[in-house]
Amino acid sequence: MTTKHGGWTVIQRRVNGSVDFNNNWAEYKNGFGFADHEYWIGNDMLHRLTSQKPQELRVDMERFNGEKAYAVYSRFAVGDESSKYKLEVNGYSGNAGDSLDFHNNMKFSTPDEDNDSDSSRSCATKYRSGWWFNSCSHTKPNGQYTDSEKTGYEFVTWKLWKNSWISLKSIKLMICPRD
Repeated sequence: MTTKHGGWTVIQRRVNGSVDFNNNWAEYKNGFGFADHEYWIGNDMLHRLTSQKPQELRVDMERFNGEKAYAVYSRFAVGDESSKYKLEVNGYSGNAGDSLDFHNNMKFSTPDEDNDSDSSRSCATKYRSGWWFNSCSHTKPNGQYTDSEKTGYEFVTWKLWKNSWISLKSIKLMICPRD
């Protein structure tokens, strides 16, 4: 609540890998984890929050060496379940690089519900997580957590920050009504 001007709602957080993000459609729909720890708020709640008032998104991330970065999107919205929770995100600013643009207008995928644009595989199954996969991703906040810096597609990553698949120590997604 203290970031920027306050009023932020945490919708996702990874800090230590204590919660498994290799979950099915129903679990991502309803949410899981603990709001003050590792957490996914739930796609139904994301839709409700983003359909009531226009929202901006802020993503804060940290590498294992202590370096921090952020990305802000002036528009963030998630469709309802009939749209497969289609993502709308644009208006990037920050110092982390625009890794979410690749995911704009994508449907949500989980290992049991493949909605990505890759016809040769299921990105959610391959990366053991739910996300708005395209073919496949430029970021995986819900990817596999590792306890030290490693490089690999499967980890919690934000590719355009260092133009590399460096695993992140922590990542947090927050939304706030736009001014």
